[in-house]
Amino acid sequence: MRDETLVEWREWGEAAFAEARAQSKPLLLSLSASWCVACDEMDRGAYADPRLAGHLTERFVPVRIDVDRQPRVRERYNMGGFPSTVFCTPEGKLITGAGYLSPDGLRRAIDTVRKTWDEKGADAGRVPRALQNPEPPRGEVTAEIEAHFVEQSGAAFDDEFGGWGTDAKFPLPRTVEFAAKRDTERASRTLQAIQAHLYDTYAGGFYRYATNRNWAGNIHREKLTDENAALVRAFATGYLHTGDESYRDTARGTVEYLTTDLWTGEAFAGSQAGGDYYALGPAEREEAEPPVVDETVYADRNGLAADALFRFAGYTDDERSRAYASRAIEHVTDTLVDDGVVTHYDDPESESGLLLDGARVLLGLTAGVQATGERAYLDTAREIAADLRDRQADDGAFLDGPEAGVGLLDQPLRPLDANVELANALVDLAVLTGEDSYRELAGETLEAFAGAATRMGADVAGYGAACARHVYDPLVIETPVAGSDLHRAAWRVADHEKVIVPSERSDAVVVRGGERSTPAETPEELLERAAETPSESITDE
Repeated sequence: MRDETLVEWREWGEAAFAEARAQSKPLLLSLSASWCVACDEMDRGAYADPRLAGHLTERFVPVRIDVDRQPRVRERYNMGGFPSTVFCTPEGKLITGAGYLSPDGLRRAIDTVRKTWDEKGADAGRVPRALQNPEPPRGEVTAEIEAHFVEQSGAAFDDEFGGWGTDAKFPLPRTVEFAAKRDTERASRTLQAIQAHLYDTYAGGFYRYATNRNWAGNIHREKLTDENAALVRAFATGYLHTGDESYRDTARGTVEYLTTDLWTGEAFAGSQAGGDYYALGPAEREEAEPPVVDETVYADRNGLAADALFRFAGYTDDERSRAYASRAIEHVTDTLVDDGVVTHYDDPESESGLLLDGARVLLGLTAGVQATGERAYLDTAREIAADLRDRQADDGAFLDGPEAGVGLLDQPLRPLDANVELANALVDLAVLTGEDSYRELAGETLEAFAGAATRMGADVAGYGAACARHVYDPLVIETPVAGSDLHRAAWRVADHEKVIVPSERSDAVVVRGGERSTPAETPEELLERAAETPSESITDE
């Protein structure tokens, strides 16, 4: 809770909803984040107005939600950005909502909601459409899905300014990675635009997005660990496919930012707030107070950061990145994972068993096995995968968390992005363990959404990449132990969707579509094998 606000906020939980029921009042949910500049502005404006604060206390049960700590609440009540100002019934059903509100805007909203509540009471609430019919249409995962996203990536591309879309420009790192393998020129143009407009050349790290099509308008300068980690992956992928050293250097600068400004001493912090600070010159920044860092260690953000740093280390031989990735993923598994159950952050009030936490920690662990050969990571990965099976619905999709809780938390969501993250991790886990059950589970997950694939756009092209990995099987490279010349050469094979399997063997073998190459004894031979077609390299081994 910020110091400026005069509102007597309740915490999200049964007590707040019980109070609303007992007093027959609607709730005001204020969805906020420590990194959110507009949230601070609303606290200093509308929520610092004594009259408004009094009206809220008298007529509503006001609840403050930290959206990073309560991701399931965020996904059900988000009004398209933060702050989100949401009015709901004591049963949690939505009455109405908005984003940032000025004092006058909040005053009008209060009057409107009170009138509606007096007239209709609990009947004024509704369940959002996304929760009314949550089951996606199932279908077959075929090669046509990848082709659809190739087409969408081209059709939605902004030929003038780079990136996808014609309004606000988001980096869309998974779309960049999809294009890096299939449409390298468009991926490169997007990376260049992100470099030019969203990268902090002074301290490293990326801002969130630009509100204008040309990337140069109003920049939202918050820095979130998960978004920065995803962009480390995207720029490292761009370097792998093009050899452009500026992409490598940009990724390295972001790794430096993550491992200094956002390093807690044990793992990666959650975020750093935005603000005018980032518009200052280098000398002025030295004299100014930097924006606040939320030092909460979140499981999902650290899993994604570990995945990104392990991969960057593999592509560049950067031992520092590998060491920090190992420290972060081991801290998470030591403190936030118990018998496969992943806790969102280290606090008695934290939720456990959330899909995105499990999926991203799995990504970090499977990337760690490929980068370091640490087989103990597989034991934890198996436990997490086993626990996540409890989140799988009958249609094959995974739910975002337990079907329990106050408000709308008992209404299931099947988030596409988190299901894609999990499917990719399961494909990797299947290769690394040799257990086909994980591949089958990944297929069930992807099939759950395949019936809607033709209606998906370039912004979720990561689904197309995951489907391609399932249809064709990823390129697999079996190598000697991690750190060997052949293992390092395997990382340089220009396919970021591959899986590397370090082992005790003395040579390396490329496996493509189930067909094994003749063994490679040197890095040069390995790169040649990876470039050959299966018919050229097949062996009876």
